[in-house]
Amino acid sequence: MPAEAAISVSQLNRRVKTLLEQGIARLWVEGEISNLSRPASGHIYFSLKDDSAQVSAAWFRQRQRGPAIGFKNGEHVLAYGRVSLYEARGNYQLIVEQMEAAGEGVLKRRFEALKKKLLDEGLFDEDRKQALPALPERIGVITSPSGAAIRDILSVLGRRFPAIPVVIYPAAVQGDAAPAELVEALATAVRRDECDVLIIGRGGGSLEDLWAFNDEQLARAIADCPLPVISAIGHEVDFTIADFVADVRAPTPSGAAEIVVPSQHDWQRRIATLALRIGRIGERAVEDRAQQLDWLTGRVVSAVQRRLLAHTNQLQTIRSELVQLSPAVSVQRSMGRLAQLRQRLAAGARALVSANDHRTALLGRALHSVSPLATLDRGYAIVTEASTDKVLLRATDVGVGDEIRARLSEGKLVATVRKVADRD
Repeated sequence: MPAEAAISVSQLNRRVKTLLEQGIARLWVEGEISNLSRPASGHIYFSLKDDSAQVSAAWFRQRQRGPAIGFKNGEHVLAYGRVSLYEARGNYQLIVEQMEAAGEGVLKRRFEALKKKLLDEGLFDEDRKQALPALPERIGVITSPSGAAIRDILSVLGRRFPAIPVVIYPAAVQGDAAPAELVEALATAVRRDECDVLIIGRGGGSLEDLWAFNDEQLARAIADCPLPVISAIGHEVDFTIADFVADVRAPTPSGAAEIVVPSQHDWQRRIATLALRIGRIGERAVEDRAQQLDWLTGRVVSAVQRRLLAHTNQLQTIRSELVQLSPAVSVQRSMGRLAQLRQRLAAGARALVSANDHRTALLGRALHSVSPLATLDRGYAIVTEASTDKVLLRATDVGVGDEIRARLSEGKLVATVRKVADRD
């Protein structure tokens, strides 16, 4: 190779630097801090090593964020940055942009990744949240039956509203088996359907201790739960994925108990106040209704009176018509006509009798004029046989010694025949 084709060390290192920076993207590197140096410039220089290798690292002051001063030799960390080359010495190194403790850092990234995923799916949306019952009939608690959380919850519930029963669904709240047990306990509560609100949680701890509540399967089970769920995990500063998908987040287990039920005394005072308000409203309503009733009663009475008057007049008219058509009236009319006819008949009878009497008198006088009695008045007599009262027409109808009777104009004579002469 010709000597004129050779390059300088600087050129070589520059090419290597370019290849390193362009060929390797930014990445996370895990390792143990060693040879930590903090010069007055504020930059931090150290080595990252594992069991078989190490690499130099530089964390420049302008890139430092958070408690960088807290890192020390022997600490296991995660360093994020780019690979480069320090040309002056020909050493390649990791230019750090961000660094955190290794265990917690991995979990935080997993936490943020799941949080973003579920957020994008809408599992944190407020319109999916269910309202808590104002006064639950039964409260379910999903937690460890031996932890401090259940004791705190039961203590607060017993103080605030001891009449509400509590059902405990036991589950591990820490460790690899905890997420599955929490999901199963939640499914059991839903299947048994004996509570109208659930509290899920545990006491405080590190990120690793609370990690079971960052499980994706548990998060989806909480989001799909038909019962309202209150998350009560750790302390107020602790946040888990379960807190974001739950219907309500409580700062602590005790806080969840404060949220889920009202104070019994406050509730009783509220009921008393409501009862008083209802009573007053009822009184005003009764008064209003009474006035309205009086007004309506007046209208009804007037209307009824008008209707009664109209019906009375109509009834009177109908009664008059019925009276006119009544058999009694007809009988009365007939009796009146009968009385008139009787009067007319009597008058006619009297007139007829009078006429007959007059005619009879005339006829009597005429008859009397031709009557034998009238003849008697003229001196004649009617002679009858005394034994038979037979009128004697001839003298020979009797014999001597027979008894005869003679009727005169006035009086009678009884005589005995002494002589019979058939001629004068």
